Amino acid sequence: MELEHPEQLNPFVLLGIVNEKLRLSCDSLEQLADEMNMSRQNIERQLHKIRFHYQPLNNQFIHD
Repeated sequence: MELEHPEQLNPFVLLGIVNEKLRLSCDSLEQLADEMNMSRQNIERQLHKIRFHYQPLNNQFIHD
């Protein structure tokens, strides 16, 4: 899936896309960020707005 401006997505929509990609095709947040052409910090900042943070052990974003 190619997204023109993933940083402009609703954070809940971004969460669904990000966690699906982490589960199915990306082994790390860094790989996901490269694939989505976003910085890791930008992804984390967007998802922090809805109180989710990255958990490396499970390779997913979880609610605080």
